[in-house]
Amino acid sequence: MEKVTLDVSGMSCGHCVNAVEGNVGKLDGVESVKVHLDSGKVDIAFDLDKVTLGKIKETIDDQGYDVE
Repeated sequence: MEKVTLDVSGMSCGHCVNAVEGNVGKLDGVESVKVHLDSGKVDIAFDLDKVTLGKIKETIDDQGYDVE
């Protein structure tokens, strides 16, 4: 299981949290997603055999947020 913390800008409210956690959480291989709105960080645990970090970043980007 891989664990990463991504810097994500543009998140400012509960809807943002739900959009990121909900859509990333739906990806096959993602074990957990936790948005830290105050710091602009997202903790993700995932199975690298099932989903790539690139796919996770793309999913966050598709919600309208910038991923570092």
